[in-house]
Amino acid sequence: MNEVPNLSLHVPEPAVRPGGQPDFSNVKIAKAGAVPKPVVDVAPEEIRDLAYSIIRVLNRDGEAVGPWAGLLSDEELLTGLRNMMKLRAFDARMLMAQRQGKTSFYMQHLGEEAVSSAFRKALNKGDMNFPTYRQAGLLIADDYPMVEMMNQIYSNEADPLRGRQLPIMYSSKEHGFFTISGNLATQYVQAVGWAMASAIKNDNKIAAAWIGDGSTAESDFHSALVFASTYKAPVILNIVNNQWAISTFQGIARGGSGTFAARGLGFGIPALRVDGNDYLAVYAVAKWAAERARRNLGPTLIEYVTYRVGAHSTSDDPSAYRPKTESEAWPLGDPVLRLKKHLIVRGVWSEERHAQAEAEILDEVIEAQKQAESHGTLHAGGKPSVRDIFEGVYAEMPPHIRRQRQKAGY
Repeated sequence: MNEVPNLSLHVPEPAVRPGGQPDFSNVKIAKAGAVPKPVVDVAPEEIRDLAYSIIRVLNRDGEAVGPWAGLLSDEELLTGLRNMMKLRAFDARMLMAQRQGKTSFYMQHLGEEAVSSAFRKALNKGDMNFPTYRQAGLLIADDYPMVEMMNQIYSNEADPLRGRQLPIMYSSKEHGFFTISGNLATQYVQAVGWAMASAIKNDNKIAAAWIGDGSTAESDFHSALVFASTYKAPVILNIVNNQWAISTFQGIARGGSGTFAARGLGFGIPALRVDGNDYLAVYAVAKWAAERARRNLGPTLIEYVTYRVGAHSTSDDPSAYRPKTESEAWPLGDPVLRLKKHLIVRGVWSEERHAQAEAEILDEVIEAQKQAESHGTLHAGGKPSVRDIFEGVYAEMPPHIRRQRQKAGY
């Protein structure tokens, strides 16, 4: 009689721990230009392979190759480079400000600048993003004033949200940036609902949902996919796979699907993976998905393969859970340096002009910082009025809130 073995539980483990040798052998990278570009009305089952490959445009020599290339002019690429550089300089100054006690909290985008910066350029005015806390590039690329962002980060008297949100949880209807929620994954179902409403109204605006790799383990992620696929909502479902949720590597949240993109296949949603550090590839895939949505062809799920170089936030120490040199081993490189190299290859940029641009952008960021700090910082200067606690919540203030305001002396 055969003896039945005892059961054992499988718990995914990262390939390497702090002090070990970084290992990205599990990241299978397709040759630049090798992944085909399907027609926009392709049936999801015909492009299953795209959920397991990585769409790339820029090769190792800085050349744009393959069917996804050729969508952006030199001027548009130069703008994209400056936007990424501006976001990186903004990050550095705000991280320093947090260390100086001028704000309570900050979250960097280091290494992920191409994802949101390029994506925003693929949308139209009036489209709505439902972002997480690491998509400030959507605002930077849409020329949202840095001073306004800094005012909120400092929680000063000019804070556009009047102290009602965490420092980096921006909100701007005008710039298609829905208010960020601190609760994980709630924005995914909200984006699908907004897109469905747009379709019901026979409007022409689409939505974009954003989520990190770790948050795909939340139930709202799956609920959003059910509704998006059932009602063919005009929405782009973005997953930013930066390899690390806070202290947790991607193997925990991904489950047994192999890739995050593959999770869309079971819902009948076209799913693609793209090199998130390739500005040209991100734009091309986003534009393709946006066209699908606008033509009533339904949702598209996109996984951006990138790497979180910095800490999860200023409250996190990544050296406790990953090798300090891991970011240097990341095989898809730095998005800023890759686009810079491409523009130099094209003959429209140079090392000298790049250095000059870095200095100009830093001056611009510092000037914005001075303007913001003139309105106050976390522990100095002007603050939002206590009166603001009571305002802007109800269309008509109910009696009990009015009494509370009067009791507070406002």
